[in-house]
Amino acid sequence: MSSRNNIDSLTGQSGIDDLHAEALTLLKQLIAIPSFSREEERTADAIERFLLARGIPAERLQHNVWARNRHFDPAKPTILLNSHHDTVRPNKACTLDPFTPVEKDGRLYGLGSNDAGGCLVSLIAAFLALYERADMRCNLLLAATAEEEISGHNGIELLLPQLGSIEFGIVGEPTRMQLAVAEKGLLVLDCTARGKAGHAAREEGENAIYRALADIAWFQAFRAPKVSDLLGPVKMSVTVIGTDNHAHNVIPSQCRFVVDVRVNELYTFGELLDIIRANVGAEVTPRSLRMRPTSIPLDHPVVQSGIRLGRTCYGSPTTSDKALMPFPALKTGPGDSARSHAADEYVHIGEIREGIEGYIGLLQPLL
Repeated sequence: MSSRNNIDSLTGQSGIDDLHAEALTLLKQLIAIPSFSREEERTADAIERFLLARGIPAERLQHNVWARNRHFDPAKPTILLNSHHDTVRPNKACTLDPFTPVEKDGRLYGLGSNDAGGCLVSLIAAFLALYERADMRCNLLLAATAEEEISGHNGIELLLPQLGSIEFGIVGEPTRMQLAVAEKGLLVLDCTARGKAGHAAREEGENAIYRALADIAWFQAFRAPKVSDLLGPVKMSVTVIGTDNHAHNVIPSQCRFVVDVRVNELYTFGELLDIIRANVGAEVTPRSLRMRPTSIPLDHPVVQSGIRLGRTCYGSPTTSDKALMPFPALKTGPGDSARSHAADEYVHIGEIREGIEGYIGLLQPLL
């Protein structure tokens, strides 16, 4: 699947050069439009226009855009092709305008170029290449979704009930086209240690900070015994701490802190919460139980397809919309996760081409 002729023979559509050019044009348009989470209306408009201009009926739910292949057959299994078009806010260390797409030294710079614009436009190009095929054993359903960066409720989670039965998904995130077959779950804990207020000059009160420090020391030292071959150990990090005090001379009665917990697939959230609550004195409240750890079997056909292409399997420490999918899903895409959310974000222009070829190559044996 490395030449224009091979792509043409598989799809009957535009060759890889044309697909690459269209994908880059769309990516530049998306970079130029601010699309912070919950503010993605204009990038949704651009994606919808792009599909409609190519004769593809696009559907819309809030800031989510989706489309089905021309010969969609409800009796056939459906493969979801998904990536997101929202971004984080620009890194304060940026030296380039994050909303001006700049090509330089084989790179395309701009906010969202790597996370996950390169993946999204590559998936869209692969969908275009396969859209007209009438001989496929499976349907293709393309979904460009919102609110991924904040794990929001109005992105893929809102859309999935509208899409019908999904056999499995391919989630576009920057993995250097390797196969993220497992992904850590995210559990954010709001913890409150309680004491008793008093005057700092006298032996009064019970200092909630000191109680919190004892709990924080436990989080720092604890090592969950079950270690995953793919995802490694559970990781707990205290990331925020504070009290309501504005005066230096008051013993605080409450101290709140936040714990970021990255959970491997060997634990349920419930199991881990039971362990935590049995060992700390603070009140522990999870913000959400939605972003669960996930994995796809190594013998799944889409994973085997990737392995035959020479890709490697690994476990991802970062969380994506894959966590919200109640069916098997593989995370893979052009770009490098190490560039995500960094200053002067970029994607290599050649990576977009590799992404288009890679997605078509991954799908071809399954269709």
